[in-house]
Amino acid sequence: MLLLLLLLLLHLQLGLCVPLPAPSNVSISSYNMMHSLRVWPGPRTPPEARFVVQTLSSRGSRWRSVAECSNLKSGQTCNLTNDFTDVFDHYRARVRAVASNQTSKWTISRQFQPLSDTVLGPPDVSVSGCGNCLILQVRNPTEDLLEHSSQLKDVLWDLVLSVRRTRDGAEVSSRSTVSYLQPGVEYCVTASFSSSFSQKSVSSERRCSFTSPPPDEHSCRFPVLL
Repeated sequence: MLLLLLLLLLHLQLGLCVPLPAPSNVSISSYNMMHSLRVWPGPRTPPEARFVVQTLSSRGSRWRSVAECSNLKSGQTCNLTNDFTDVFDHYRARVRAVASNQTSKWTISRQFQPLSDTVLGPPDVSVSGCGNCLILQVRNPTEDLLEHSSQLKDVLWDLVLSVRRTRDGAEVSSRSTVSYLQPGVEYCVTASFSSSFSQKSVSSERRCSFTSPPPDEHSCRFPVLL
């Protein structure tokens, strides 16, 4: 009986000494300069565990706590947009689990740079015909992005176009000037933006339009004598 009691006490002590698992992964994603962190709990993490987030700038020496992300539940994301304010800087984030009186080890994310790691959303595009050409109206992406960082006003954005003929899918142009097209033919356009810092982008929805109709081949012209 005494031996059984000792084994039970030893089992309880060992159970209390089991360390809290660290998060298995920490990932930072960004869309149009809106940055968010996601954390994956480690195996056997108790459901009541919460997660604490800190960030580090390559130009700094101290980790800083993210006040809004000091009590994250499993499955919640952490908005880091206001913490990664310099689009040219490099950052890391680290996360640890907290439960009862235990804290886990830190799990550190990969290095993140806002400008090169963000995904540029699709531009707004409208298309209309103009004879043997297409008129494209494209909304500048910096109108939205400047809301998050004034540094972006000095970044040069390249417009990438794909113009395809509807009847056979042939790509006829990948330039910003779309001219010398066949009259009376439908063309479809998709557009995206890129910069020297980032090639990650999402193309717009396909926009299609006919060029102006060609002259009626069956019409006849007669001379008029005055």
